[in-house]
Amino acid sequence: MLVSDYNYDLPEERIAKFPPEKRGTTRLLVLNRKTGELQNSHYKDLVDFLNPGDVLILNDTRVMQSRLFCKLKDGRERELVVLEKHGDEPQRVMYRGKLHDGDVLYINNDKIIVSKILGNGIAEVESETPLYELAEKYGTVPLPPYLHRDATEADKKRYQTVWAKNMGSAAAPTASLNMTDELLEKLKQKGVIIKYLTLHVGLGTFLPMRTDKVEDHHMHSEWFNIPEDTLEAIKTAKRVVAVGTTVTRTLEYYAKTGKTSGENDIFIYPGFEFKIVDALVTNFHAPKSTVLMLASAFAGWENLHAAYDYAVEQKYNFLSYGDSMLIC
Repeated sequence: MLVSDYNYDLPEERIAKFPPEKRGTTRLLVLNRKTGELQNSHYKDLVDFLNPGDVLILNDTRVMQSRLFCKLKDGRERELVVLEKHGDEPQRVMYRGKLHDGDVLYINNDKIIVSKILGNGIAEVESETPLYELAEKYGTVPLPPYLHRDATEADKKRYQTVWAKNMGSAAAPTASLNMTDELLEKLKQKGVIIKYLTLHVGLGTFLPMRTDKVEDHHMHSEWFNIPEDTLEAIKTAKRVVAVGTTVTRTLEYYAKTGKTSGENDIFIYPGFEFKIVDALVTNFHAPKSTVLMLASAFAGWENLHAAYDYAVEQKYNFLSYGDSMLIC
């Protein structure tokens, strides 16, 4: 199975560069994965497609303000993105511009020392003040590179879910960015059960697939935790509706391993047999990406490819700040 097989034509003008003026006003394309039938709707009307007894599961991770602008001793500027930390392993960053082992970066009165260059724009660093603290104090929102712009004050709120709680993500669980308190309340009133889990979105979000064969790609690890009340709700759910690929990976990793917390490196691509997730709310994903392959595994690539072509034709907006799909 080749990575190049999972490609489609995405015009630049279909990529949403900014969030909608008001959260929750995006469109929703509903795909019946059994028949391939498509239906146009709106994200705020998600309630119309869910039923009493369905369990809707959300990721409560909180995105770090992990983009830091630092200076070398001679005043040259360098940009860092603080990456997720796993256990006792060294702190890692992505960097832009040239760096060398032993370089000292300054951000106000704090120092960040480059201890080891790892390649592919990634380095291990040390600092007296924990890097997460520096990021929260001085950092900005780590917008996806394809937006080709710096973060604004609006992004601090809009690149974060309304329920974000557990700090640690290098990127947002974007399928949830259009969910509002009002919609959550409507879902609850209808009898939909709302539950949460945590998966800190990590390094792999930023990295392209560098293998020709899908099967040769090794997925990065991300920390996760599934609370006991979420596990209990799954057992009696009429349907489990995952909001986002992060929730899907977490639930299916649990189904595969029985683990409720720790490091998750599951890679889901066509041929995968889903054990828990019955329906998926997800954004429109970039060509040849791991998240596109997960959506393809769930919907069937033929169905998904046709839906994406239709979405382009109907001028849906794609990627993080764009419109969404419900695959059921």
